[in-house]
This record gives sequence, structure tokens and C-alpha cells, in this order.
Amino acid sequence: MPRLFIAEKPSLGRAIAAALPGPKKNEQGFIRCGNGDIVTWCVGHLLEQVEPDAYDERYKKWNLNDLPIVPEKWQLKPRKSASKQLSVVKKLLRESGQIIHAGDPDREGQLLVDEVIDYCKVKKCLKDTAQRLLISDLNLPAVKRSLQQMRSNKEFMPLSISALARSRADWLYGMNMSRAYTLLGQKAGYQGVLSVGRVQTPVLGLVVRRDEEIENFVPHDYFTLDALIPYQYDGGQFDIRARWKPSEACKPWQDEEGRVINRSLVENVAQRIMGQPAKVVESEQKKTKQSPPLPYSLSALQIDAAKRFSMNAQRVLDICQQLYEKHKLITYPRSDCRYLPTEHFSQAPSIVDAISTTSKELSGATKGVDFNLKSKAWNDKKVEAHHAIIPTPKSFSSASLSSDELNIYQQIARQYLMQFYPSAIYAEAKLVFDIGGGVFVAKGRQMLSAGWKSLLGKVDEEDSGVEKVPPLDVNTLLTCREGEIKARKTEPPKPFTEASLLQAMTGIARFVEDKELKKILRETDGLGTEATRAGILDTLFRRQLLARSGKVINSTPAGRGLIHALPRESTLPDMTANWEYQLQGMAERSQAYQPFMRALEENIDKLMTQVCTSEPPESLRALPKTERKFTKKRKRGGKFSGRAKK
Repeated sequence: MPRLFIAEKPSLGRAIAAALPGPKKNEQGFIRCGNGDIVTWCVGHLLEQVEPDAYDERYKKWNLNDLPIVPEKWQLKPRKSASKQLSVVKKLLRESGQIIHAGDPDREGQLLVDEVIDYCKVKKCLKDTAQRLLISDLNLPAVKRSLQQMRSNKEFMPLSISALARSRADWLYGMNMSRAYTLLGQKAGYQGVLSVGRVQTPVLGLVVRRDEEIENFVPHDYFTLDALIPYQYDGGQFDIRARWKPSEACKPWQDEEGRVINRSLVENVAQRIMGQPAKVVESEQKKTKQSPPLPYSLSALQIDAAKRFSMNAQRVLDICQQLYEKHKLITYPRSDCRYLPTEHFSQAPSIVDAISTTSKELSGATKGVDFNLKSKAWNDKKVEAHHAIIPTPKSFSSASLSSDELNIYQQIARQYLMQFYPSAIYAEAKLVFDIGGGVFVAKGRQMLSAGWKSLLGKVDEEDSGVEKVPPLDVNTLLTCREGEIKARKTEPPKPFTEASLLQAMTGIARFVEDKELKKILRETDGLGTEATRAGILDTLFRRQLLARSGKVINSTPAGRGLIHALPRESTLPDMTANWEYQLQGMAERSQAYQPFMRALEENIDKLMTQVCTSEPPESLRALPKTERKFTKKRKRGGKFSGRAKK
């Protein structure tokens, strides 16, 4: 029976067709294969949520009295740029004997094709027999393997439900909150759009709070004390430097970080230890290993690329899509996983050969790999829909790549090569002294073998070497010559950069106090997903709620005004944590769609009641009375937050 393959993008469609029997015939919007199979494709989302005025004409004009807007029956419409391709897919579905869903291997990819099948009113019997094709590598051998491992599409319906709930919830929350606060701003004289989103607003809140913490920071003095303990050996003499560790009795003279803020106390201790016996009460010498970092997820790659190349998140994602779709040099890039299936280990020699051919810079590094080494990256239990981003076995002339493409390819390839290098080895030493009843600690660390760190080019310089912390036995008695006091000042936190903001989004749990929510955020992806984080940051910049100054990211007056006007819970990641927990529950069949949506509608109703009965807060009245141009730009996975033209 001829099959209809529906890929997410034309590049994936062409890769599938190449793996099917020939001869191939290219037609308008699809490829006909020799065995009767047909491969067609979406072009990203063929469908999109309709605007509020599609539900009721009066919603064209923004009015507080019309809020909340809650559709009784959700509607989708063809995207203008994709309507022609939708017609092609619709016609092919009517003629199809079996459907093969070939969307990207994630929640969004699952929904993207499923919603087209539903929109085209495909018969139930045909939907029930649909199969799912999961592809993360567009090269021919990988696609052929995937064609032998197809599963029932029914298995993946919970992913679709989860993505659908997220899409509709984001529409409800973003549409209503954005209209409400934009209208409040207009009441106060501000003519710009104040967009609100489930993810973008907590991200904005992070930056606003950091900026204000820096501005309001008042430095204070604190003091450190090192005991200088002369040590003689065959080659000469040096001072062991041991840092004072204040006791519990000193807490009244310490700040919340444990730093001593009373100089008299430190001077008193320094006088007490001068010329006193220094007795070793603990002695530790050991070798430690530092394993290579795991291969990249998209966010981990974006963070490192921002640090190394000052490249923004959206640019990294765009380049990755080129390397994946056009050049076929890397595997599926929108991955949140940093592990690999064990079956991939057998491909390592061919991947390393491809790296050597494609990158002259890494050709030397490929000679140092040891295929007898197997890092912790290969772990089937840690791999779900997709695996870490790695190079494919395809080689390519680096001359055909742009400098940015080559930089990102080499970053991914280097991280992969590290999996076949030994651990970095360090010598670590620690001495604890009792001097005059006080505790003083000396520590040293020195690299013995670079291992995988040799691939970084310049190996990080380590702290004071172990030779400054000799291997002394417990009860060894030396003499403290003097105490060295240093006056220091506390420093404000650093402003966010693209790299540190992405790190904050992926590690958002550390910004949450509630223990249960911390746990949820650690178990989920954090704020946003691999596919949406770049778009979220881009949205905040386009809407002039955030601004760049060199590498630094700051909030704008509009961004601050909005955060101070909103209910506190809207500016914190806690709500997102609860949403993600429930959405993940839907994907895992432990949470139902209806209760989640009902609770959300009730919450939005309360929020709109509060907004509609309140006057514009001071933070909005203080905004500049200038109009900013704003255009809506919908991106796959992006959060909808309103339009400027009403």
C-alpha cells in the first residue's frame, strides 16, 4: 500500500525520499517515489491560531471591558505564506492509503503534523493506523535505519496534547495580559505595547531585579586573615598560607556570606597567632579526576558560543539549522538532551574521520582519540525523543562553510572528541592547622595531566600549586610567623550577558525559594525550551523591554515599568514551573488536559477583574510618553503576546 510521508520541512522530506526506492519524480510540493510512496512536507507550521477578532468582530478594537477573551471552540487558520503547501498536503491526504508522521522529534514537531491531519479531517481509520518516523540525522544511512524502526503514531499522542495545551495556554495568557497592560499603559499616557508572556515576563523580571540590585548595591568592607607559616625543605623555604576559618562565636561580626566585617576582631586574632605553634590537625593529599563535559544540548551550545564568539542565541540556532538541514554535518539541533544512545558508539570512528576531513583545526585532535575510552555520555536511560547534538559521519570542505558555521561545527565536534580523551587529573592537597585555638586551612590544586582539556587550546591556569601545601603528617608542629590581614570590599552582582541569561533560564531553579518548585524546575527544562529560548530573548529585544550594551543586557524603562505594574507572581518563574510540571504530566499520561485549562481560565478571569477595576500603577505613569513602532512576528515555538495594530 503506497504511503504518504509528511515531513516537517522540505529538507527532511528530501532526505526521506532519498532513502526510498527510485526512480524519484519531483512534483509541486511533493516527491513521488518508485514504489508508489509519496513524500510531502510542511514548511514549519502550516496553521496558526486565529486572532481574537475571528471569534468576534468587536475584538478588533482593544477594550478592557471585553477581557478576558476565552474561545469557546478553538480555531486554526492557514498561514498566508503556507496556504499553497497546505492545499498540496490536503489533496494528498485524501488520496493516501497510509500516513507516516515525520515531524521533528519533540512535542512541537508532534503537534505540527498532527494538527494538519486533524484540520484536513482525515478519516479515523486512517489516523488510527498512522505511523511515526523519528529522524535526528539527515544523512542517508541514518534515515534508512529510522525507516526500519517506525512506531505507531498513537504512542505519541500525549506529546501532541501537551504541546496543544501549551499553545492554547500561551495564547490565553499572553493575549489577555498583553491587551490588559497595554491598555493600562495607554491610560497612563504610554503609547507602546507592553507584552506579557508566561516565559518572557519571568525572564524580563530576572533582568529587572538584577539591574536594580546592582544600582541599589552599597559596598561594605570585610577582612581576611592568612596565617603565614614558614616551611623549610631541602631546596629552600617558603610560606604555607592558611586562611582563618572563623568559629561560631564570631557570627555576630560576620555578614550573611560569612565574611568578617569587624577589623578589630581580625587584628586581635592576628596578634594572638603571631609566633604561636601551628599544629597540623588534618592532612589530605589526593589525586582527583575531572571527566570530559557531556556533548551539547542546544542551550549548552548557545551558552558556550556566547562566551567564546559573542554570538547571540538566535544566531547560534540559525547556524545549527543550516548545518543540520543544508550541510547535514550535525544531528537534530533543537535538542535538550546531552546524552547519546549506546548504539551510536559504533559510529564513532566514521564521525571522527569526518571531523578530521571537515576541520583542519581539529585534525590533530582526532589523532589523539582513544576508542577504548567510553565516557558517561552513552546512556540509553537518559535519551528520550532525541539525543545530544553531535557531528554526523558526513565530511565536507570547510571552504564551503562560512566562518560562523565553521566555528559552531568545530565547537560541536570538539565537544564530541572530548568523549574519547582521558579525564584531566589534578593533585590536591589540604592542611588544617590549629593555631592558638583557631582553625586555619591551606589548600592547593595543580594539574598533573590535561587529558580532554588539551583540546581547549589554552588550558586554564590553576590556583596555587600543591607544592605550596606540603604533605605533612598530622601532629606536625610548625610556627606561625605572622598573620596577614587584607581589607576587601564586597562587589555587586554582575549584569546579565547573553551567556549568563541563558544559564539563568536553564538553571532557573536557583532563583526559586519554594523547595517543591525548585525540584520541578530541576526536572524540567527551566524557563522556556531549547527551541524557544532564542526567540524569547529576541522578542524582548524587539519589543524594547530589554536592550544590549556591548555584551551586557539591561532592562529598559518600559521593561521595568511593566515588571513593577504586574502582579508579583507573573514576574517570577513559579507559575511557569507549575505549568511545565503539568504539561510534562500530559506527555507522560499522568495529567489531564481539561483540569489544566479550566484552572488557567479561572486564574485569567481573576487577573482581568483586578486589572479592569484598578487605575494605572505609578510605574506605568512614569514611563516616557512616546510611541514605539511594533510589529508582530510569529516564530515556531515563540510565545504570543499581542499586536500593536488594534
